[in-house]
Amino acid sequence: MSQTESPEPGEDRLDWAIRTCRERGLRRTKALQELLRVLIAAERPLNLTELESAPELSDQCDRVTLYRLLSRLEERGIVRRLGFRERAAYFTFCYPGEHHDYLICTDCGKIESLSLACPVEALEKQVMADTGFSGLYHELEFFGRCPKCAIPA
Repeated sequence: MSQTESPEPGEDRLDWAIRTCRERGLRRTKALQELLRVLIAAERPLNLTELESAPELSDQCDRVTLYRLLSRLEERGIVRRLGFRERAAYFTFCYPGEHHDYLICTDCGKIESLSLACPVEALEKQVMADTGFSGLYHELEFFGRCPKCAIPA
């Protein structure tokens, strides 16, 4: 996933996402536009079942089409897939210059945004300064047991 393509002045998230999809070889369809709209508006990562039941998407495409769209968006760096491969995956919108770090429960699969300042950002800047690399980004996920799963039954 590359986050080097910046939004144009005055361009909102949806416009940026649609333009970027087009530039990366995806056709603009109503289903794609609505999927992007739902992901952008979401305050947290969503799984396939949640996306499928969103009113904006329920009459636009079936589960298979939705999964294909998510896979294409992930391949092009517009969507990030979170969670375990063997569990339900969660999807979140990727926007240049922004990132979110996550806590993922290894028992129930719950995903939360990490509300602390990212400890990797300073390291990322140092790596760019020391190596000459540009456009670095990172994805940080912590795995463990959420408070609910950690309580003995």
